[in-house]
Amino acid sequence: MKALCVVSSSGSARPCIRYRLCAAGGGTVRNTHHKPRHGVLIELFHADSLQCLKMAQGMDGTLRRDEDHTTQAVDDAPNMLLYKKMENIVNQMQDEYMGVSVRTVKSFLSKVPSVFTGADIVHWLMKNLNIDEPAEALRLGSQLAAHGYFFPVSDHLLTLRDDNTFYRFQTPYFWPSNLWEPENLDYAVFLCKRTLNNKARVDLADYEAESLTRLQRTYELKWEFIVMQAESQARIDRKHDKMERKVTESQERAFWDVHRPLPGCVNTTDVDMKKSYRIKHPNRMRKSVYGIELESRNNSPPHTSPPNGKVPSMDEIQRQIIFLQKQLDRHCMKISKVAECLMNHSEQYADYDSFLTTPEPSNPWLSEDSAFWDLAGRNEPSQPRVRRWGFSLDELLRDPMGRECFLRFLESEFSCENLQFWLAVQDLKSRPATEVPSLVESIWREFLAPSASNAINLDSHTFEHTAQNIKEGGRHSFDDAQEHIYMLMKTDSYARFLRSTAYQELFVTRKKSEHDQDRRTSFEKFTRNVTQSLKIRRRNQFGSRSPPP
Repeated sequence: MKALCVVSSSGSARPCIRYRLCAAGGGTVRNTHHKPRHGVLIELFHADSLQCLKMAQGMDGTLRRDEDHTTQAVDDAPNMLLYKKMENIVNQMQDEYMGVSVRTVKSFLSKVPSVFTGADIVHWLMKNLNIDEPAEALRLGSQLAAHGYFFPVSDHLLTLRDDNTFYRFQTPYFWPSNLWEPENLDYAVFLCKRTLNNKARVDLADYEAESLTRLQRTYELKWEFIVMQAESQARIDRKHDKMERKVTESQERAFWDVHRPLPGCVNTTDVDMKKSYRIKHPNRMRKSVYGIELESRNNSPPHTSPPNGKVPSMDEIQRQIIFLQKQLDRHCMKISKVAECLMNHSEQYADYDSFLTTPEPSNPWLSEDSAFWDLAGRNEPSQPRVRRWGFSLDELLRDPMGRECFLRFLESEFSCENLQFWLAVQDLKSRPATEVPSLVESIWREFLAPSASNAINLDSHTFEHTAQNIKEGGRHSFDDAQEHIYMLMKTDSYARFLRSTAYQELFVTRKKSEHDQDRRTSFEKFTRNVTQSLKIRRRNQFGSRSPPP
């Protein structure tokens, strides 16, 4: 009897699911797909002992069960009906008598084996599928090419041209109905294998060379393993005929053109239905193209219920429901949105960063500019300072001069009690503990008591909660009321302050005055420099002698 094993590069034998052993009928081997030659060595050996016979029979039963399970999963896969229809057309194209004429084209110095032209495909589709328009046949052929059933011999762009461009059929082992989901590790092995005999990488396209460089950085710790896999595959490929090797290499390249397409092309394998299929079958293993054992991306073990575990009680189920509801209510923000907010904040405050922008006015201790002292003596805000007030209410309240201007504006609108209450609570938080009870009572009588002189407007819930906190007499008794007043100023008073005539006039006046100051300062600098130049010139002219009067 003949048994079938797969001998990996490490020398260990394991069964191959692409072949099936049949114990009956003399132990013949039936190949369900085309023979793969990537990373493994297929060997048939004679098993004369009874022990090997039992192993083969047990392997036969296991492979049959695995094959039945795989067949059921494949039938439920999305797009499988589409794949079957396309493969039916491709099988008819490959018919020996009624299919497309496949031939070997001889040139002056080389041969191109097993090829046909794009015009042959268009002609066959129109003849055998009753298509009247060449454009319709070209569109159908382009769909077949985009899914990788046939491909151009000398191009990475998977499309059909109605001309004499040479095409070649893909082996059924690489058809999309096999539901390949190749990893980047497999792609790294493929690219590395193509560069073994070509150190200059001229055989790789530009995007493939960039992908190889990126993968080399990603798998820096595993690169020796990837090179070993590529070298072992290259040694196996060299044992085959040159023409056969040329065909298989082009088929492998076309497979990666489908799963790692040219930039700007549509990836026909990346669809949402496949993602939903993976969700329905979370324990389905990914298939490696070269038989490489991939590490699991998720280190946590899959959730499986204990075999003899007790049934959870109603209280445990209720607690789990409450926990999951809280997880659903968690605020999540996309990384892109966070990055956008961070970039906007950096651009907004770039003019106020001394490491990025020269401060204005300049530091008088480092330069001879006296604009800083003149501005400080007038006790007026600068134009950048006024512009910063418009960033947010926090920036306005953080600046003492901004608080003063905002308070004058609120007094003109008869609503200054809100800001006064907010400032009083802020002052309360920084006072010593011995002064806190008296200040709490004073703030309550002035702003919240029924006969308060500067009563503020609070909703009933906030007022009741604040009145309850007053009994403890802590420095944080008015936090709820302060937050309510802050939001009221932010949504109402602050927006009107930015639109007010007083702020706009202050902003424009500061801009004009600083412009005049810059002009005056520049003239003073020019005069000072001219004077110093004259002094130096006269000193050099007369040397050590004193200049004439």
